[in-house]
Amino acid sequence: MIDKLNERITIQQSKHMTDKVGNHRNAWVDYYTCFAYASTFEAQEDEGEVTAEQKSVVFTVRWCSEVNKLTSTGFRVLFRGELYDITSVDPMNYNKKTTKLHCRLERRQR
Repeated sequence: MIDKLNERITIQQSKHMTDKVGNHRNAWVDYYTCFAYASTFEAQEDEGEVTAEQKSVVFTVRWCSEVNKLTSTGFRVLFRGELYDITSVDPMNYNKKTTKLHCRLERRQR
């Protein structure tokens, strides 16, 4: 299956930081970069009278100790310049071969 891992992704982690003045804030820092297989699908979601498009991607990555620590909170995926929230982490029956990251395109405030 290694030949299918042809897309590069960067997994980012939310970290608590303090600047030189003493202000506390959260910042996203690069946690781990690897190759993944991206399988995409799009779904429509109704929000009252407006239909909003939800873009979702499932990333399949090789299992490693860094990927084993991932959770759906505190991590996100950077893929082709877009940010994706991790909605769930599937350890694939705990076989320590692959892990699936179910992600949804992050909505940006404009």
